[in-house]
Amino acid sequence: MTALSFFLASSVLALGTQAQHVVPHNDTARMAAHGANCIRFQVFHSTNREVFGDMWEKRGIETLALANRSDVAYYARLDIGNPPQPNFVQLDTGSFELWVNPDCTNLGTTSDKRFCQAVGSYVPSKSITANVMQATKTLRYGIGSANIQYVTDDIAFENSKNSLKNVRFGFATATKDEFSGILGIGHGVNVTLGYRNFVDELQAQNVTKTKAFSLALGSKDEQEGMVMFGGLDTAKFAGNLVTLPIVPAAQSPDGVPRYWVDMNYMSLTPPSGKTKKYANTTMAVFLDSGATLTLLPTALADTIAADFGSPGTDANGFYPVDCSLNKMPGTVDFAFPGLTIRVPYNEMIREVSTSFGPLCYLGISPNEDFVLLGDTMLRSAYAVFDQTNNAIHLAQYANCGTEDMEIMPDTNFASIKGKCNPPSFKPASAPPTSTSRALLPTSMPTGTGSGRPTAVGPPSGSESTAPGSTASFTRSGLSWLSMSVLSVAISSLASLV
Repeated sequence: MTALSFFLASSVLALGTQAQHVVPHNDTARMAAHGANCIRFQVFHSTNREVFGDMWEKRGIETLALANRSDVAYYARLDIGNPPQPNFVQLDTGSFELWVNPDCTNLGTTSDKRFCQAVGSYVPSKSITANVMQATKTLRYGIGSANIQYVTDDIAFENSKNSLKNVRFGFATATKDEFSGILGIGHGVNVTLGYRNFVDELQAQNVTKTKAFSLALGSKDEQEGMVMFGGLDTAKFAGNLVTLPIVPAAQSPDGVPRYWVDMNYMSLTPPSGKTKKYANTTMAVFLDSGATLTLLPTALADTIAADFGSPGTDANGFYPVDCSLNKMPGTVDFAFPGLTIRVPYNEMIREVSTSFGPLCYLGISPNEDFVLLGDTMLRSAYAVFDQTNNAIHLAQYANCGTEDMEIMPDTNFASIKGKCNPPSFKPASAPPTSTSRALLPTSMPTGTGSGRPTAVGPPSGSESTAPGSTASFTRSGLSWLSMSVLSVAISSLASLV
């Protein structure tokens, strides 16, 4: 399932001999008044009840698979048409097109239908600036699909004077297993599409100076983050931004233009502080905000899961782990050239409340097709996706306020340092000397199974203008959990303490 998040900004800060535009801590309306060439969206996790209300049934009642649930994604608001029709869309770096207006009637649960209805809808006939085109397409995702018809219309942004005119996007005429529209912010015109997508239009209409945007999903506790098109927020990360070249499509694992970068290795730092480096983990990885899980080769995923005390995959292909790990200070580490992103246990583990009590799963899934770093990793990273320079600029996520800065064509990213102190990943002061049975529940329901999740196929990346055409896209559909009951191997947990 997709996942998303985000914001914007501008004013003046000298970095070396280069002039950078920075806006002091303030809101979108004031930044727009300053004429900033960027747009900032606040992005909300779908469980944020202040935004979406109490849309969810109690987990003990809805004991069904979460592989296609609407509560594991990030959303941003667009105001489409005249008069504006508000729509919350999933923010997805793994696909390329914007579409809205899902069919809520064919969803399986009451809470999913209620959430789908809450994200808004779009009716072209209600907008005086809409122009419905003849072209259609079928977009297929890892989970679900959407039959869309193209339309052009205006898009405005809440609390901003900036807007886009005559933007091409899709409105759904039929959908399957889709809870909201999707804002695909991968590569667009002349790369995957024959027309300008959302990121392209921002630059073409001079809202931004570059095809670059920054992303901070925020922690699970924060339940919200930011995306800033044409800018970045130096109060959302610690240390210097490190530039990683995007792997060219011809050299990437699937041959598709995506946000692929090279990773040096992975490691695990348990509460004892004794880091374990995993062998054979130098590989290209794809940064995908539209995937809830992190996908790793099966052998590696199995090894990491065993280190977390998991007995292996359950019937739905997910790794059950003990919920007490959420309170332990270890990290899963992703090392890139010049930088290591450390992901705390509580960000890598998903906890679900059920009538049996809380159940927890590792935020990693086995997959042999390609390696994908989803939200379970990206929540701990601050990333600037820079199509203009074919690079990803990466840092450790932290949150110490707001300090927005415009990205210009000649921005020197290496000179930009985050305002925040590094997060504290303190090891336990006195690691247990036994197998730590006190850390585990006295009993858990049992279950069986060793299924694997279905692999997600790569998108075609093609765009067609003829009615009735079909295309397949990423939005890596693995969402993520099953509500199946499970058991945890106590003895395996010793390696974590």
